[in-house]
Amino acid sequence: MSQKRQHPFLDSRGDPSSELTTLSYDFPAGYALAKHFHEEDQLVFASSGVMTIHTGEGVWIVPPQRAVWIPATVVHSINMSGAVSMRTLYFAANFIKKVPNTCFVINVSPLLRELILHACDFAKLSTKVPFERKIIEIIVDQVKASKAVPLQLPSPSDSRAVRVAEILLADPSDQRALEELCKDCGASKRTIERLFQSETNLTFGKWRQQLRLLHGLRLLASGTKVTAAALEAGYNSPSAFISAFRKTLGLTPGRYYERGVVVNSGTRPKI
Repeated sequence: MSQKRQHPFLDSRGDPSSELTTLSYDFPAGYALAKHFHEEDQLVFASSGVMTIHTGEGVWIVPPQRAVWIPATVVHSINMSGAVSMRTLYFAANFIKKVPNTCFVINVSPLLRELILHACDFAKLSTKVPFERKIIEIIVDQVKASKAVPLQLPSPSDSRAVRVAEILLADPSDQRALEELCKDCGASKRTIERLFQSETNLTFGKWRQQLRLLHGLRLLASGTKVTAAALEAGYNSPSAFISAFRKTLGLTPGRYYERGVVVNSGTRPKI
């Protein structure tokens, strides 16, 4: 894990100088940010491309026009599927109250999107400056009002369930039944089903469905056609993938990716 970065909210005297800092950066397809953490809460927005966030608790997928909340000190890595335009807001830790202390993905409304892009025109924003305070307050209200979307894949912790998860993470299209997968994992089908339910709050079947959907999202962002993405993700047909996609994101894959927006490059990433 990399060393934690210098605290951006302190001036040369060590006093707080702002409540919000920003980062704008475009990454090429396949780029990866290694494990690191921040002393601040952060909202990471994808205006184009798909980001995959890995933490000790699981995996979160961030498609275009979505954002992920990452609490302060959470160790995470980020992988890019397709070219990614990342816009990040760093909030002083606990500045936004009553937000879950875990990662979650939110829908970004048109208003919140414009606020994020506008905020990124500034290096820092402070509540001590009246017009900056208004921007911060509206962003905070929009974040609190945003609807979370189920684009996460929780990780089991028991070593036997982890082995099953790792097999499928390596090849989401693996069509073997759970009973067959259990042969190499040192546990019965019933035990694995119980472990997934208790440790991920998903049945094994729903966990596997979520894995396939999220893998399909990444493939589409990398330029794979819908039919190929569906089959590579383990769906029996493109229509099954399209149905699952629409159920989760509200649009078909074609309609959804038509809405992706690319914005200009910004400053270098800080991690």
